[in-house]
Order: sequence, then C-alpha cells, then structure tokens
Amino acid sequence: MLVLVAPGQGAQTPGFLTEWLDLPGAGDRVAAWSDAIGLDLVHYGTKADADEIRDTAVAQPLLVAAGLLSASALGDVAPGAVAGHSVGEITAAAFAGVLDDTAALSLVRKRGLAMADAAAITETGMAALLGGDPEVTVAHLEKLGLTPANINGAGQVVAAGTKEQLAALEADKPEGVRKVVALKVAGAFHTHHMGPAVDTLAKAAEALTPGDPRVTYVSNKDGETVATGAEVLERLAGQVANPVRWDLCMETFKELGVTALLEVCPGGTLTGLAKRALPGVKTLALKTPADLDAARELVAEHA
Repeated sequence: MLVLVAPGQGAQTPGFLTEWLDLPGAGDRVAAWSDAIGLDLVHYGTKADADEIRDTAVAQPLLVAAGLLSASALGDVAPGAVAGHSVGEITAAAFAGVLDDTAALSLVRKRGLAMADAAAITETGMAALLGGDPEVTVAHLEKLGLTPANINGAGQVVAAGTKEQLAALEADKPEGVRKVVALKVAGAFHTHHMGPAVDTLAKAAEALTPGDPRVTYVSNKDGETVATGAEVLERLAGQVANPVRWDLCMETFKELGVTALLEVCPGGTLTGLAKRALPGVKTLALKTPADLDAARELVAEHA
C-alpha cells in the first residue's frame, strides 16, 4: 500500500522548480496557475533567492504547485492514502480529489497571505528540536511560553513563539535535545499567533465546492482519516492555528498497512522522518525529475 505525502513550508530551496519546468508542458501549466492566482510561480521557483521564497505568501503556493507538478509527472497514480504536512495538506486534498488544482492554488494563495498578515503582527519564528523525549520536550517548551507547533515523531518536535522565547530556548534546551535548528519560515505557524488567519481561511473555504476524498485522507489535526470534503476544508482552516500531529499521521499509516511512502517535490523532510519512525516501509523523495523512474517503479510495486 502506497501513501503519497506532500511536505510543508521550509522545504523550498532557491531554483528547485527549474528542472521540473523543462518537462513537456510543465512551463505552460505553471504559467497558467501563476495567472490564476496573481503570483509568478515560474520566477519564484527558478530565479528568486532564499529570502524571497521564505516569504509565507510566496512559499506556500510555490510548494503546492511543486507538489502538484511533480505528482502529475508520475502519470496515473492510485495511492492507498494521502497526507500532507501543514500546507502540504492542501496538496494532499488535490491528490484526493477534494479540490481541483486551480481551487487548491487559489486556497493556498489566500492561506499564505492571511498567515503572512498574522505573522506581521508580532516577530515570531520556529525551530526544530532534534533528540530527546517528546513529553519532556513539550513540558519544557510550555515552561518557556513556546508552543509545540509540530510533533513530528522520530524524536523531532518543532517549537514556535516569539524571537525572545526562541532565544531563551537556545540558552536553555530541554534535557536530551542535542540540537536546535531555526526553520526557514516567517512566523509562528500552528499557534495562537495565527488566530487571525483562521476566519479568513474559513470564509475562503465556504466559497469552494469540495468533492469527497477518493482515497483515504489522513489529517494533521489528530492523524484521523476524513471521509467528506466539507470536513477536510473545515480542518484545513482550523489547522493553521493548531499543532501539526505528524507523529499521529505516521501511526495511522502503520494501522493502514502502508508499505511504501512517496514524497512529492521538494521531497526529503517527510521521508527522513519515515525512515526513522516507519521501519520496513520503503521511502522515496521526489527532488528532481531524475527521481521519476525510481518513483514509478515504487508506484508499480506498491500502489
């Protein structure tokens, strides 16, 4: 059984779309998406520097576009389940048939703008903590006033809060944590700091007509599977201010009997977590078109 997954913000790197746009029809497709949402995805995916694509309003549509483009390059894929980390949930909603590509990109454009506006109110950020016991880490973060915004499994928790709170964390790491790594994001996502974005997303979702998932859709909120398109959209709106429970998503993958995990472009983060948390599950990350042949072999074997 194959699960198709999409990474979240921070996975982007300068120029990561360049080789994908060389595929037949890819440039025209991304240009059409750019026109539809009023954002030059081709420029940002090929020529923009790291600071430009760190902008939340740019990074989020860019990641969804990359996920959709790389998945389509595989041809027809019938995964047993889909999931996405944070903004990757919108990519997964498109994989599941809840939204078409244009609707997904329109929604993520509004999400990125709303979260960027919320992030501008207070200077905030996020940092990954590597190692340690999650329960000990979470308790320590809460003592410092930080939010465990992502509980990713495989010994990784992501803290979010103000710059001052993150500086205090650097000076006072939880017991067992070997490293604190600042993330390439421009705000404390999945915390109360994103509260103003929830209403905006809820209103944007109300204007859409979702389909029900055609494959099993696993939600970040609690790792549960979601059966209706309406509930998927409701969860997408609320999730911007709630922690990502990727650890519970991976537990659900185990329960579903997943045998392979394929991460769309810009892959790497979620496959890394799966290698540690899902022993025996084959993993592959789509980073460049050079990975497509191996990905098709994985799909043929497990989908």
